[in-house]
Amino acid sequence: MINSKALIANFLLIVMTTGCVQKSEEPENVPDVKTPVTLTSIAVKSLSETIELNAFSIFIKKNIVKSTATGFVENIEINPADLVEKGQLLFSIKTKEASAIDRNNFKDSSLIFAGSIQIKAPKAGVISSVAHQKGDYVQEGDELACISDLNSLEYLLQVPFEMREFIHNNMSCEIILPDNKIIEGIVLNNLPSMDIASQTESFAVKPKVLEKQPENLIVKIRIIKTSKNNVVVLPKNAILANEEQTEFWIMKMINDSIAIKVPIDKGIETSYEVEILKPLFTKSDRILLSGNYGLADTAKVLIQ
Repeated sequence: MINSKALIANFLLIVMTTGCVQKSEEPENVPDVKTPVTLTSIAVKSLSETIELNAFSIFIKKNIVKSTATGFVENIEINPADLVEKGQLLFSIKTKEASAIDRNNFKDSSLIFAGSIQIKAPKAGVISSVAHQKGDYVQEGDELACISDLNSLEYLLQVPFEMREFIHNNMSCEIILPDNKIIEGIVLNNLPSMDIASQTESFAVKPKVLEKQPENLIVKIRIIKTSKNNVVVLPKNAILANEEQTEFWIMKMINDSIAIKVPIDKGIETSYEVEILKPLFTKSDRILLSGNYGLADTAKVLIQ
């Protein structure tokens, strides 16, 4: 005889298993998730692709103030960074003969010998360095100070050899200072030598408006590499790419809630905009500007 307890246990096990299976097969209410996005559209405009290269400021004209006698520095009338005019008194030099008379305390009234030589500025400018202090012994021809001509301020642009084809004399450019102030400039000429370490060629850039700037100030020079008129452009944030940067696409709205992936060919680009070569878009096309990253093809979106 079959054990009645075993039959009852098997029956209960079957009932419980069937109930679990039926419960797991019940449909769940999955919410319709939509990614919030913002939109943009194409623009037709002129676009220029630029390059930015390093440069530093330099005073081309410098006047070296030299001692005209051998003796001791008696007085110094200037300090570094002072602006001086042509003919302004800079130094007084007491000759060694006059110093010897003073040391020996000669009282001969018939010996009239001042022995003080005045050194004046040969040109106007700014004092960029002072080489001696009061009381120093100097010889004839020794450097006393350096006067930089403020009107000779230029920037030496460092151009890699492979980019020299984009630089030519008399071309306009922009000088970007460290505080992001922009000054218009013009490329004058190039030095006939290359830096052996960095393999860069130096071009002199003259600012169109002279401003008081220190020497050796590192700046950026912006040069127009390519320029086009009437091109189709999109904001750079609307462009998506793979990790290798070999494929590019945008997400385009086909109705009010679905965006599709559209491959594109890029042209020139700036820091903020990209030229679209293919396909042809119209101004009525709605293209995702934000919220587009990581979206799959035919993604559901919510326009904000």
